Amino acid sequence: MNRKFYEIPKRFLLAIAGIIWMIAGFNVVRLGIISYKLVRVRWYLPLLSLIIFGLFGRMFYKMAVKHGKRIMGYEEEYRPVWNFFDVKSYIIMAIMMGGGIGLRNAGFFPDVFVAFFYTGLGCALFLAGVCFEILFFENK
Repeated sequence: MNRKFYEIPKRFLLAIAGIIWMIAGFNVVRLGIISYKLVRVRWYLPLLSLIIFGLFGRMFYKMAVKHGKRIMGYEEEYRPVWNFFDVKSYIIMAIMMGGGIGLRNAGFFPDVFVAFFYTGLGCALFLAGVCFEILFFENK
């Protein structure tokens, strides 16, 4: 067996995906909480965060399950470490990150929007990471 140094057991792609999604979620939640501290919190802002969490959480949960099936469906037991995403997912991630960072830094989003939207979105991202970790432990 002649494996490359960057190939790992496919099951560990789930763990890597989970860690990356949890780090991303934590950082997005952090930005939301910082913005919550800058605005006058109205009664409806946490409710909006929950709605955003629900919408994106459902989408990210489906995505995690889909990628989990794709990863575990690889015929080869060892895969390149970057195979935790497919090409389409890398493109979507780059657009979302670039757009979010660019628009936020340009001042396009007011702090009140960043507060509720980023908090809900970040929690959903973090939950997707947890889903990947669960899939990792279930696929022993």
